[in-house]
Amino acid sequence: MSGPLRERDGVRELLAAGTERARAGSGGAVLLQGATGTGRTSVLEDAVRDAAGRGLRVLRVRCSPEDTGVPFAAVLQLLGPVPDFTDLAPDPDDRGSAARLWRLLYAYAAQGPLLLAVDDVHLADAPSRRWLREAVRRIDRLPVLLVAGERNQYDIDPGRAGLAQSLPPSLVRTHTIAPLGDTAAAELVRAAYPAAGPDWTAECVRAGAGSPLLLHALLDDLGGTRTDGPAPDGPPPLPDTCAALYPGSYPAAVAWWLDCAGGATAEVARCLAALEEAWPQETPVPTQARGTRDARDTQETRHRRTGGDAADPVGPDVARALAEAAGADPARVAGWLTAMTRIGILRPDPAGRPRFAHRLLRDAVLSGWPTARREAAHRVAAEALLRRGERVEAVAAHLLRAPGVGLPWALRVLRDAATVAVHDARPGDAARYLRRALDEPLSDDRRQQLLTELGSLEYASADGAVAIARLAEAQHLRATPRDRVRAAVALGTALVGRGEVTTALEVLRRTEGSLDGHPGLTRTVQTATVLLSDADLATRQETYRRLSESGRHAPELVGTASRALLVRYEATAGLLSAGEAMTRVRALLAEPSDPLAEPFLLGTAAAVAEWADELDEAERLVDRGLAGQHPALLHPMEHALLNTRADIAAARGDVARLIAVRGDGAAIAARAHSGPSNRDAHVLMALVHTGRSEEAGRLAEAFDLSRAPESWELNRFLYARGVQRLAAGDPAGALHDFLECGRRQTAREVLSPVVTPWRSAVAQCRLALGGGQEALALATEELRLARVWNTPRTVGRALRVLGTATGGRRGLHLAEEAVDTLRDAPADAGMELVEALLAHGRQLLAAGERGRARERLREAADLAERKGGLRLLALAEKALREGGSRAPTTVRTGSGALTASERRIVELAAAGRTNTEIAGLLHLARRTVETHLTSAYRKLGIRGRAELPAALEHPRSPAST
Repeated sequence: MSGPLRERDGVRELLAAGTERARAGSGGAVLLQGATGTGRTSVLEDAVRDAAGRGLRVLRVRCSPEDTGVPFAAVLQLLGPVPDFTDLAPDPDDRGSAARLWRLLYAYAAQGPLLLAVDDVHLADAPSRRWLREAVRRIDRLPVLLVAGERNQYDIDPGRAGLAQSLPPSLVRTHTIAPLGDTAAAELVRAAYPAAGPDWTAECVRAGAGSPLLLHALLDDLGGTRTDGPAPDGPPPLPDTCAALYPGSYPAAVAWWLDCAGGATAEVARCLAALEEAWPQETPVPTQARGTRDARDTQETRHRRTGGDAADPVGPDVARALAEAAGADPARVAGWLTAMTRIGILRPDPAGRPRFAHRLLRDAVLSGWPTARREAAHRVAAEALLRRGERVEAVAAHLLRAPGVGLPWALRVLRDAATVAVHDARPGDAARYLRRALDEPLSDDRRQQLLTELGSLEYASADGAVAIARLAEAQHLRATPRDRVRAAVALGTALVGRGEVTTALEVLRRTEGSLDGHPGLTRTVQTATVLLSDADLATRQETYRRLSESGRHAPELVGTASRALLVRYEATAGLLSAGEAMTRVRALLAEPSDPLAEPFLLGTAAAVAEWADELDEAERLVDRGLAGQHPALLHPMEHALLNTRADIAAARGDVARLIAVRGDGAAIAARAHSGPSNRDAHVLMALVHTGRSEEAGRLAEAFDLSRAPESWELNRFLYARGVQRLAAGDPAGALHDFLECGRRQTAREVLSPVVTPWRSAVAQCRLALGGGQEALALATEELRLARVWNTPRTVGRALRVLGTATGGRRGLHLAEEAVDTLRDAPADAGMELVEALLAHGRQLLAAGERGRARERLREAADLAERKGGLRLLALAEKALREGGSRAPTTVRTGSGALTASERRIVELAAAGRTNTEIAGLLHLARRTVETHLTSAYRKLGIRGRAELPAALEHPRSPAST
């Protein structure tokens, strides 16, 4: 493709001045130097046209490597057909031939001014180069302008001496043609595609890499230079590989560039392209930044590419690794990397590594390179990085692209890299390392361990079918009993997650039968069987029945973790109190247990402690349980522990933490088919409490509950959706959800209101719909069961609802008892206390005790605001107005709404202090700091700590109520 010359005004002026001197009888020489593809030939062609237009006779030649063996081949072609030279046999020193050629040149010069145009002079035969060098010395008194184009690109193999190397600078004007700047390149792109946006234009500019040759070839392939009509309105998508480019001008241009550079340089370039595939993917440049770069003057770009001080240094580690992979001189490789960076073929990434300017350029460089050679380069690079002590993931990234090494270090590196990825919460990356590790020589027991870990990681990466296949393969390999148990628990967990509960339990039973002589491991498998049976209603009932019988008749056969599960079962069945449950759980925690069984014990104990309002102890147990989890093994208690952590946050009213972990819409949609989780239920209720009704509505409708698999988490979500519907003014819809939750929980023998207080919720709906007698019966039963468990939170909630259902003086007494009970709770009663205060205040209003009512309602409003409960705050203020009291006029949002304590805390948090540090500086409890931060987040309209500096710097306009 040809087009107008851009950024070449300086050289055009230089050549025009030389042409005028030649017309005036004074000769000279101009040497045009530049890298391959920068447009030397285009500048030379422009000089030829200009000279011919000014009346000069033009003699021209394009040198070729095929003619290097023929003496004076370039000069003979330059001066035209010369009959005297048709059978010329050069003298040994070529002096006779040179003299005759000089006479011919003098004869031409006598006829008028001349332009001698020599393209690719670096390819000329040696006698012609000597003749041209001598011509530069002689033509100053002749009307002759010699213009030669010479490639001067840094190659791995040093090139021959340049034409002007032994000439005084006064005899030849040398001009280096710089790569095309970004602005000029963008203009070329927009000339082909006027409607191209800044992102697409910037991509093309990067793929052009400062080379007019490459950029024009790319635009040819994209169809932007066709001559059969106007360019299309919009550009086509830029492909990921050169295989999608047609007719292939761009990869052909890159191949020509590599040919010109020589075999050694091409090998280094291809090794770099291969190694770059193993580096982390570069973050795209933001659109705004690209636009700014496109609009910037090209002087800085040109300075950087042609050797100015702004060029980034090339890291020696990259140069050494590349030199080893390509078998080249490290010093020459470092020089080549620097040179290619300065001319724009390479661009440093944020880590300082030189990368090809665009993925298409890298792909074109790799085109046609044998796979075996590419893999060998990666293996050499991995060994080189390992010797220099690089990070294991940097070494493993190259092993991923090489076949099995067969040496112990490769397996060690891949496993270590997987461990790093797991700890960084990147299960997909960890799985890739372990998949590659399977290509190394492995014993059966080592392969079994790898398959168990790999299947667990693949399951965490949402690849359930593949994960189950890996874990099933692990089950059939020879391994130690402990490893067999780990694999069985992981496979059972994965199968239950896919809804294959029966198969999961059969796997565990087979494993249990193979553990003769290992009673501790047998009990661990039995515990896993009991826990996973929760996913199937019929199996759960039978499993717990047998476990209860064993606990009564042969307790020595039941492990501590299984006994803890029995405590949990009896607690949910309404068979024992919180105090008794905690006594039994603490006794079990004091007993020795097998390490494989300990996660089951800790997770179960944490759940019971949370129900018993022993929140600090529950949190410690959760932390212990999660810390003891093998990071790369699938285990059912990890999910249970995370659920308990969410339960603790909900019990403390930490709505900010709950909402922060909800995930985005895409994440929720991706798991909508598997049904909602317990954490989804908590998030839904947190959104309701904070007054985010629209978000709550969207989350409530995100799951098709009719297709969700049976689980206790589904029941939790049904309850939460009932809360959302009741808050949205749909008591009939809420009643349906609460009743369905109750039906399902009863079928599971979960009768205690400690898990889902569905009877109280149904009673509230019945009251709203006019069914007072039914509400009273349900509320009475709820209080009976609550008193069995006997925690202030559970009893206080039941008293509140029963008081509302009862009404009159009796109801007023029950409501007051609810408030007193919740005030005495050892743990923060949070929203339950707000609701009790609100219910008591309303009943006091109904009884005509307006003074006491206002006290209760104001306290409810204040506590709701501190807890971020905007919905309850609005209800309290509404009740105050109905009782004839004006709601307090306060700033509810913006930085002006912060109390003095909140402001001190958020300023420290914005400065980077942790909650623990803030608590120490201000002499506060850590829990107090967390409560104030939660309130501050709500008032500032933000979701977390990272947004604090901006919120304080640009406060929102306060709103009054």
